[in-house]
Amino acid sequence: MGLALCPAPHLGYVIAGRMVIVMADGTEHRYGAGDAITVDPPHDAYVEGDEVYVGIDVAPAPFGMSTSATSVLDAIGKTPLVELRRVVPAGCARVVVKVEGTNPTGSMKDRFALTAIDGAERSGVLRPGGTVVEYTGGSTGTSLALVCAARGYPIQIVTSDAFSKEKRDHMRALGADLILEPSDHLQITEDLVRRMIARAGGIARDEGAWWVDQLNNHDGVHGYEAMGDETWAQSGGRVDGFVQSVGTAHSFHGAVVALRRHNAGIHTVAVEPAESPVLSEGRTGGHRIEGIGIGFVPPLWDPADATEIATVRSDDAHAMARRLSREEGLFAGASSGANVVAAIRLAERLGPGATVATVLCDSGVKYLSTEVFDS
Repeated sequence: MGLALCPAPHLGYVIAGRMVIVMADGTEHRYGAGDAITVDPPHDAYVEGDEVYVGIDVAPAPFGMSTSATSVLDAIGKTPLVELRRVVPAGCARVVVKVEGTNPTGSMKDRFALTAIDGAERSGVLRPGGTVVEYTGGSTGTSLALVCAARGYPIQIVTSDAFSKEKRDHMRALGADLILEPSDHLQITEDLVRRMIARAGGIARDEGAWWVDQLNNHDGVHGYEAMGDETWAQSGGRVDGFVQSVGTAHSFHGAVVALRRHNAGIHTVAVEPAESPVLSEGRTGGHRIEGIGIGFVPPLWDPADATEIATVRSDDAHAMARRLSREEGLFAGASSGANVVAAIRLAERLGPGATVATVLCDSGVKYLSTEVFDS
């Protein structure tokens, strides 16, 4: 009895009879009753002998799990999907969250940084020994600093005191050279973001560095398509709604593209700060949700990606981040809190039987000194 080549890793054991595993290269592995099986894809399996008295309890391993990594960069992605149990009211759809804080720097931005650097290397704009420069609120900069450390590139980061001290310290620890733009009373505003962009662009021109320019970097989207595919597989092939906050729009666009390949009718919600509802109302303002709401429409924003746009107040995002930590044991930042607030609203409308997925964008460790957790 033969089966088609299986594309997933498996583990299990033979209860009775004999089992033969044939790898794609033709190598055979034989197992008897009581033997444990751990198999990487792709492989075929069949019963040996006349009897079909074999019970094999084989369960899929966690999505994309491998036994070892040759580089820290191999640890990017394949993050857990966790169902919320306590913060979601009764009568709602199931709400699941992609825990992106388990990436090496504690942020989903590791996905962007790796694909952006890969793209620059492929195109030849970043060569061995070249310098990287970028503007960032901190998470993208930390992720870029990690990839640059692993690949041997010096990096200069333009950031601001509006973003957490933990992020600045983390970037420095990974070898980044920081240039700070002052903020207006720690508010994230359009003026601040535009000054950071101009400063990074000037450094790139003057020093001949490769400028990541995340707002216009199309390579970074591909890392988030993987996040969407992972979410679909880990949910058991059932995602009726997807909710994600918008900064550069990379993660929202990439995940939506992937999820719509699986479910063309998925309900998608883009989240922005209520104090700066640029996408929904065309109005800009200062807010306190790090990582989102840049104060103007990001160049990569595509309105067709969103079924609707939701706004969340900074205070409500902070409060939900604290609830996630204390009630669910999920330690994440304010943008994650905003995502969960908006996901619960959608879950209330979709009702039992549906599944809403959202993203915990990064770890709360990045915000310990901020008002989110410093109480």
